Order: sequence, then structure tokens, then C-alpha cells
Amino acid sequence: MRVLIIRPEREATALATALAERGHTPVIAPLFRLEFLHPPAEFSAALASCQAVLLTSANGARALAEASEQRGRPILAVGDTTASTAEGLGFSAVTSASGDGAALTELVRERLRPADGPLLHVSGREVAADLGELLRPAGFEVKRLALYDAREETALPDSARAALEARALDVITFFSPRAASVFASMVEDAGLATNLHDVTAVAISPAALAPAAGLPFKAVVAAERPSRQAVLDEIDRLAEAPVQGQATMSDTSEPVPPPSAPPPAQTVIMRRGLGVVGAFVVGVLAAVIVLAGALISLPFWPQQARDMWRGHVAAIPPAPGIDLQAVRADASAVATAAVDAARKDLTARLDDLEKRLRAVSATAAERPAAAPGGPDPAVADLKSRVEALEQRPAASGAAPAPNNVEAEKEIAVLTREIAALRATLGALDQAVANQRDQAKALSDAVGARNSGEQKALVAARASAVIGVAARLAGSIDAGVPFASELNLLLPLVQGDGKLTEIIAALQPYAQTGVASRAALEAEFPAVAKAALAEDVADDSYGERLMGKLRGLVSLRRVGDVPGDTTEAKLARAEQALHAGDVGKAAELVKSLPASTSKATAAWLAKADAHLAAKRSLDQLAAYAVNLLGTAR
Repeated sequence: MRVLIIRPEREATALATALAERGHTPVIAPLFRLEFLHPPAEFSAALASCQAVLLTSANGARALAEASEQRGRPILAVGDTTASTAEGLGFSAVTSASGDGAALTELVRERLRPADGPLLHVSGREVAADLGELLRPAGFEVKRLALYDAREETALPDSARAALEARALDVITFFSPRAASVFASMVEDAGLATNLHDVTAVAISPAALAPAAGLPFKAVVAAERPSRQAVLDEIDRLAEAPVQGQATMSDTSEPVPPPSAPPPAQTVIMRRGLGVVGAFVVGVLAAVIVLAGALISLPFWPQQARDMWRGHVAAIPPAPGIDLQAVRADASAVATAAVDAARKDLTARLDDLEKRLRAVSATAAERPAAAPGGPDPAVADLKSRVEALEQRPAASGAAPAPNNVEAEKEIAVLTREIAALRATLGALDQAVANQRDQAKALSDAVGARNSGEQKALVAARASAVIGVAARLAGSIDAGVPFASELNLLLPLVQGDGKLTEIIAALQPYAQTGVASRAALEAEFPAVAKAALAEDVADDSYGERLMGKLRGLVSLRRVGDVPGDTTEAKLARAEQALHAGDVGKAAELVKSLPASTSKATAAWLAKADAHLAAKRSLDQLAAYAVNLLGTAR
């Protein structure tokens, strides 16, 4: 199952690790940022005078550990997760109510007496119910102090938005009414409520889901017991078979009153992301889009390509669009060839006519002076004919013919032919210019259509890369293999060198995955203990004994410890891990003395692999954003 986790980061990573161990794919999208508050002035006095401390969340246990170094005060915790967290922080007397706020108040009534002193409730600024009001009828005095605050994010995290847009989620978990209310508001603001039709809501209790009951989930399921383990069991059951109905209990990080009625039962239908069928459908849709683009642009193809399309489909080259440069080159070549041929033909004819004209003119000019000693016989003959004509009666109206009449006629005919040819050449030039204009208009139209299709394809490709990046982020954060997710990027490469480089950088970690930040943080205390032992061990008996003691006892300072000692650097590295800064923690560990390398080498290798995968994922996200920008 692909599970969206909206808890604060520390709880989210722990839950993601548990889900990954069960074969699920977590997507971490914290809706809150945890911030420890400075203890109020009355905190020390209240802690000293109380008979027990009440904890209603794991964050309350962490806040108490930050505010005080006392670990011997009795602790009553609302659930097993809160109790385990308190024990892990060093509190020695912890009792779990294994339930919700009502179970915690019942445990107080059974174990404690009002006469033994007041109770201290360590909580966040906002609580679902006031323990003081619940315990006052039994005579208990409860002092509530807020030592932490879970601040809401301003908008739905990008990982959750991308997963919902890609419809790549099967389950969303809810551990408190406040989280459900914030999620419902953010999903409505993002306009993604309709994307929840295939998602099952799994809540720690009916009350934890009540604020989000109006969302169109496929089904809603409440855990049988109010604990994280029960929520994990419900997710396992969803993965095994369809689930109907809903249970009646839930685990919450704050005490909540029992709800009036559970939501109605709904049928759950399993959905496991895109899978093979989804990938095939996406491929078919992409092929249909490309084919439609080819059919739309068919009228603008060259004649030879159109003939091949109609007669032999297989002979068509698999090009998704029209080569605009080829179209322009063909049109320009045809027009240039036609103009050159016409110019050559007309120029030859003009040259021939001009030669003939010069020859006739020269003959006409030479004839009167051809025989200086006597008249030209042709002229004499012409004169005799003119005289004969002049002797005719005037009524005949015949006009005397001038000398060289035939030559003048031939010159006039040639002149008119030259003028006609020049007019024809002008008309041909105009026709060629019109043909060029039409070819340019056709080329521009094809270019505009091709550009729109290319932008649509680029936008679709960018959306696909964003969806794959979200799935990769979930796998990397959970520390699980991501070979199948990485393979989804291969059809999107299309000769892109940058995307090829990102895939190559992630490929070494795809089969095995990389250690998650939560896993690195969980392993660090043991690494720190071993590093301290190696650091103090030398050849002296006393130092060897100290090294052995360091290896047996996990007593060391934590937090923002100043100095350049190995203990101080390990403390600051662990604090950086708590804050989510794996890079800073790795740099501090690398700066330790060489004597600690044996203890830290394996952890550093895992941290470096985690950081390398995160860097490649950041590059993939930036690449997808840039690709989406070019499509606009």
C-alpha cells in the first residue's frame, strides 16, 4: 500500500520505517512543525511538588526531557508509543494506559490518590480535552503546562500534492482530530478533494477522523485499539483483502472525548498505484496523442510523404511532427529553380532578338552607302516601283512607300515582341513572388501547429516526471528499493542528457535503496558509543579500561555541546540528525579523529548514499520544474 503520513517529522519517520519493514511505501508530508517552548517560571516548582507527570503524546515526553534533567519522576502515559518514547529518553518509572484520554484518567484513579499531591500534565499548546476537568470530580488537582507547540504548515506539502495529483495513494493515516481538520482544510484549498475517491482513511480512533469525515474517501477505517501498532495492523489487512466497515477505537496523541457515533461503513477496493496496467494505459494514451497530431498535420506533408501514408503505412518514418526546416528548404528550392529556369530562357530569347535587331539596323544603315559610285540596285528597283505607283491615279489613295520599309517593319515586329516578352517576364516574377508568399504562409501555419503540439507534449512529459519524482521521494525517505520507480523515467529520457545523468546517479542505489533519515538517526547512538570507546582507548591500562566502560555504558552528553572533543562533536551531530540535517551530522562525524573511523565507517557510508540520493532527487525536481516552464 502507498501510505500518506501527515504527522510531524519525527513521528512520521518512525511510522515510515515501520511501514517499510512491512512492505508498504510511505509518503511523508508533515502538516506540523514541532517547536519546544521555554519552560515557564513555575515549571520547576510544579515538577518538584507533583506526585506524577501525565503525558498525552510522545512529543510531551520529548519536551519534558528537554526542559528537565530529572528522570525519576513517575510517568503515566496515554499509550504505548508515548510510554516507549519516555523510556527511551531515560525516564525510569513509566506506566502506559494503552488507550486514550479516558483510559489515562481511569489509570490515574486506580494508581494514585488525590491526597498524595497534585498532578502535572505536560502537553502542547492545543489539546483535545482537559485532563483537569476529567479528574476534578475524583478530587485530583491537575496543573497543565505547555512545553511544545505543533505549528501548522501554511499549505499542503509538495509531496502530498504531487501524490494526490498523480493518484498514487492508497491510504491516509490520521492520529488526531487536529491533523484531520488541517488536512481537510488544505485539501479543499488545493482543489484535490475529488482525488480521494480511491483512498482509504485509516484513523487511530473515530474521533481522530471526525473532522475529515466530509471528504469523499473510498472507505474509512478506525483501529481496534488506540495505538500505532493497531493502525499498522489495519493497513496490513487492507493490503491483504478488501475491508468493510470500521472499528470503534483509535490512538491519538492527545486525550480526546469519546465520539457520539462512528462514520458509516464503506467498502474498500484495493488500489496499488499505476502498476503495469496503468503504465500500459499511459503508453496507449501517449501513442494516441502522437497519432492524432500526425493526422492533423497530414495536409501539410510533402506529396511523397502523403502518398507513402496512404499506400504503405509502414514506410512512413516514425516522426511525431513535420520537419519545418525541410519544408522551408523544399519550398525555397522549388521557387528558386523555377525562377532561374525562366530567367535563363527569357534571357536567351532576349539576347537572340537583340542580336537580330542590331543586325537589321546595321543592314538598314549600310544600304544607302553600300555603293558610293552608284545607287543600290535594290534602291533603284524600289524607286522605279515608287515612280510607277506615283503615276497611278490619285484616287487609288496609295501612299508612297518609304525606303527600307521591310526593315522597318521587321524592326517594329521585333520591338513589339521584346516588349511582350518583358511583360511576360514581369508577370512571371509576380507569380513567383506570390508563390513564395504562399509557401511562407504555409510554413508559418505548419510551424504554429507543430509548436502547439510540441508544447503539449513537453507539458505532459513534465507532469510525468513530477509524478515519478514524488514516488521516488517516498521510497528514498522510507529507505526502500526504488528500481521500479526509477524505470518509469526511462521512457521519458528522449535523448535528454540531463535526465540521463540523474538516472545514472540514482541507479547504483535503486536495487537496495538507501538508509532513511530515521534509520540513520536510530543507528547513531550505538555508533556514537563505539566511537567514544575507540577515541579513549590507547596502550595504557587505565585508558583501555575506560574504553571498555565506554563500550558498555551509554552515558554521554547530548544536545548543543560546545568544544572540539569527540564527545562534543558527536552530541552536535546527533542534534543535527534530530533536526533533519543529515549533511551537517555527516560532516561532524568525518571531522572526528582517525581512531574512530572503524566505528563510524559503516554509518558514514550509509549517510553519504542517503545524501547522494537526495541530491539527485533535488536535481530531478528542479529539472521537472524547468521542463514545465518551457512548456508555457
